[in-house]
Amino acid sequence: MALFNVRVYGLLFDENKRLLVSDEFIRGNYFTKLPGGGLEKGEGPRDCLKREFLEETGLNVEVCEHLYTTDFFQISAFNNTDQIISIYYLVKTAPPIQIKTNIIPFDFAPHQIADPNGESEVFRWIEWKELNTAHMSLPIDKVVINLIREKPSLADGKKHCSL
Repeated sequence: MALFNVRVYGLLFDENKRLLVSDEFIRGNYFTKLPGGGLEKGEGPRDCLKREFLEETGLNVEVCEHLYTTDFFQISAFNNTDQIISIYYLVKTAPPIQIKTNIIPFDFAPHQIADPNGESEVFRWIEWKELNTAHMSLPIDKVVINLIREKPSLADGKKHCSL
């Protein structure tokens, strides 16, 4: 039986208009995606995103403007019986943003990728002027990158969030 897998992701831009991305090692494969994760039973999308950001990055975020919800069929990259529904929001946190980031994609320590069945993630910033769909691994993230590239003002979170 096919199931719906609801995912919630946040686009966090810093004061230099760089986008935070997550480089992940999942079961022997490498992915670059937007930070976020799976909606849990009894949880709303905004609460999910706040929880995921806190768990993954240690950041408390304000969930701001809704950007996109999947409007096409997408099978899960990890389970071919699940249909993915992804919800994307702009998020903001108080500056300065205190998070450990890397410069090089997939810059994992050896112990982080030693287990081929394991999972690890590291973060990095992508400059607005360099941002394009080639940076993203997942099809729905690529759609969102195209959408935000059409609206450069989204990279200025002050216009879209109250922080």
